[in-house]
Amino acid sequence: MKSTMQDFPLTTRMLFEHGRRVYPKSEVVTFDGTRCRRSTFSQVGERVEQLAAALRRLGIHPGDRVGTFCWNTQEHLEAYFAVPNMGAILHTVNIRLSPDQVAYIINHAEDKVLIADDSLVPLLVDVLPKLTTVEHVIIVGEGLESKVIPGSLHYEELLANENGFEWPELDEQSAALVCYSSGTTGDPKGVVYSHRARVLHTLALASGAALGLVERDRTLMIVPMFHIFAWGMPYAGWMVGSDLIFPGRYLQAQPLAGLIKNERITCTAAVPTIFNDLLRYADRATVDFSSLRLACCGGSSVPESLMQEFLDRFRLEIVQGWGMTETSAISTLAYVPKDSDTGSEMHWRDSAGRILHGIEMRVVGEDGHPLPWDGKSVGELEARGPWVTSSYYRDPSSDNFHDGWLRTGDVGTIDDHGYLRISDRLKDIIKSGGEWISSVDLENALMAHPAVREAAVIGIDDDRFQERPMACVVLIDNADVSIEDLKSFLNSKVTKWWIPEHWTIVNEIPRTSVGKFDKRRLRSMHANGDLPRQ
Repeated sequence: MKSTMQDFPLTTRMLFEHGRRVYPKSEVVTFDGTRCRRSTFSQVGERVEQLAAALRRLGIHPGDRVGTFCWNTQEHLEAYFAVPNMGAILHTVNIRLSPDQVAYIINHAEDKVLIADDSLVPLLVDVLPKLTTVEHVIIVGEGLESKVIPGSLHYEELLANENGFEWPELDEQSAALVCYSSGTTGDPKGVVYSHRARVLHTLALASGAALGLVERDRTLMIVPMFHIFAWGMPYAGWMVGSDLIFPGRYLQAQPLAGLIKNERITCTAAVPTIFNDLLRYADRATVDFSSLRLACCGGSSVPESLMQEFLDRFRLEIVQGWGMTETSAISTLAYVPKDSDTGSEMHWRDSAGRILHGIEMRVVGEDGHPLPWDGKSVGELEARGPWVTSSYYRDPSSDNFHDGWLRTGDVGTIDDHGYLRISDRLKDIIKSGGEWISSVDLENALMAHPAVREAAVIGIDDDRFQERPMACVVLIDNADVSIEDLKSFLNSKVTKWWIPEHWTIVNEIPRTSVGKFDKRRLRSMHANGDLPRQ
């Protein structure tokens, strides 16, 4: 027996048309530093067609790549739909990569057109001479910086000359989007997403088991749209008619807190650094987070102390999640299970989360064999599913794949409820005397101390134990605390032999382009003698 169901392609156009037609009055709001400009989904839908028509006039056809070098704005959202809907491939370029890496990924993806925000032109100027495939640069914005690039085109002028666009029929397995890993080791690697993968992830993300987005939500897009497509939230929010609020380049605590209050934000997501900044801002200013029902946090491990402080001060539960470029972003979420004991909520919320429907995960030992879901067996996390990559673009390396599974590079456990706990990255875990020490657990324990603002732990060479942990600590202003105080504090938090003998107090911890602690750089600083031991 064969199915009687229609063969209806799952494409970004399906998401686009649904949001545009069913929720025409929902809002897209962009903050420009002083005010918010507003458009309806219906109005944005017309502009999406105009952008597609303008790109076609510039010679963009199915299979061509269009890059964006942009902040989170309405115009960036328009590219999210116009480019893949017309059969081309959207490449969101990470603006925080080095100029050499930016040039590398644009050339590697072979972008023909680059759409750039006016305020980012100074970053782009040094890159342009290195680009080999870009034929046109389109500038968004009204600033004078657009005149720095000879021959550049103006976004609004291009759209003004177009009326509409006839969308082509597309194969759901064709490429829609490409995103490059942050490239902490080696060159960034490209992950190419199909239309089908994007639609399926969007459906899962909007579901009640994930973000539970609905029309009455007002969603603040803090996660950069160049970072795994803002974790998929713009597509999910558009599909269900949630109002979408974009902060532009204003990602500091003050403007974000103002947007949450004034726009009555109900849902947002960000890395821990953003929530920590909001918390510190609330120490010196009046904030109103009462409209928020969901604050999703990921990108790196979320300290329990941060979650507890938001809960105590604002009655806001921060929901931790896990994902990566290779898994289309959010793949687990740490909601509390229905059968949890009273008072055990933080045990569940402190995990990396429960596996989201649509993706499969397992942990494997050093011999490559799967380990039980018992919450104790530690191994490397592997994943597979319809929105998990099976290879990298134009990269024959197979080291990241095993038996049809993606090797994530994360080490951890899965329990019998399907909750994932990340111990560390394979490259960051500390092997001391033949035993593993989790740098993540040590960091979270340290950041629970009231005098510690941030902490990163790296392994350094040791003649006796092979490696020992070194704690790099940022203290709050005017903190009166000694290293011995911090060691004593750790005594009740971690196994005694985990406690670092080596410490350094720093003004700040270097971060990667996506906001994670840059431990590779810390190790280099230590090797060069730039991390004085306390």
